[in-house]
Amino acid sequence: MATAQAAATAPADATPPELPADHEVLLASDDPALEANKRLVYDMYRIVLQAGLADRAGEFIAADYIQHNPNAEQGLAGLQDYVRRTRPERAIEDRLELPMVHIMAEGNYVTIAFLRAQDDDSGSTYYSTWFDLFRIEDGLIAEHWDPMLKTDAQIDPNDQRVEN
Repeated sequence: MATAQAAATAPADATPPELPADHEVLLASDDPALEANKRLVYDMYRIVLQAGLADRAGEFIAADYIQHNPNAEQGLAGLQDYVRRTRPERAIEDRLELPMVHIMAEGNYVTIAFLRAQDDDSGSTYYSTWFDLFRIEDGLIAEHWDPMLKTDAQIDPNDQRVEN
């Protein structure tokens, strides 16, 4: 009985989801405001977080930005400092190279989900999902939530790329 119960509760090997080939399809919306909000978040990720261009953050982020990631300070300057200390500057790519699963918008909120490949204690790769939630106000990102813990390694998200 115990063996059957353990087998029933053991996690299955996680298979990575199919990643969308065309990000433009995900960015499109019948509602121009929702499409603009998704594009704002996508381009911020592409230019500020992926390319590491902290000096461009003001194009996307409000000065009084509220940050719920415990490893970054509040405000635009806090995000810029975080970007500078966690990644190098790179060329801006036309497409977000991180393994984006989906981006969705509702009202003034945008959620973006990424595939994350991790190694377990035995060295086997497993997959999970990272979510970021952003609140948009007056055409800028005003607030951010993610599942980052204070104890999490300060990784460059570019290290999380997965071949599809």
